[in-house]
Amino acid sequence: MLILASASKRRKEILSYFSIKFKCVVSNFDEKKIKFVKDPKSYAIEIAENKAKALKDKYRKDIIVAADTVCFANNKIYTKPASEKDAIRILNELSNSWHSVFTAICIKHEDKIFSDIEETKILFHPLTDNEIKKYHSSFYYKDKAAGYAIQKAGSIIIKNMIGCYYNVMGMPINTLKNSLLKVGIDLWDYLKPS
Repeated sequence: MLILASASKRRKEILSYFSIKFKCVVSNFDEKKIKFVKDPKSYAIEIAENKAKALKDKYRKDIIVAADTVCFANNKIYTKPASEKDAIRILNELSNSWHSVFTAICIKHEDKIFSDIEETKILFHPLTDNEIKKYHSSFYYKDKAAGYAIQKAGSIIIKNMIGCYYNVMGMPINTLKNSLLKVGIDLWDYLKPS
């Protein structure tokens, strides 16, 4: 059985593009235990690995897939906003500039752990205070890294992107595919007929 260690609707949706059977189980790992020290890649990987490890006792024989997404700019990380005020501050700081979105994928099977990471670069339009307020009144921001969504009309704030769209949603398909191959699962075998 494949266990998706996430409560994210976006990650569940992306994995559902394939016919592989999986079960969503929320990891109880407290992400605040991990301190950010300059490197967003190792930070995201450490969180994803700990999310997977938190389920290892209950799902010892299963393949656990865990992920973590962070945004990085100005030498700091942007995770899920703590409040509306925090969400407004983040969009103000990222307005009219580039930032990187990193999603770490961790696959845990028995005693083996495989981790990889994807980077996507995002350029925001210049955003006014009024536009930021409208944005947050239209899109739920609390469960998203940096408090924004790329999908649907959420992309109105995005001027340019270099890299994987699904990475910004929280589950880069190519990185997931390559990671699952390491435990003998080929997503090509789970394509759904259109």
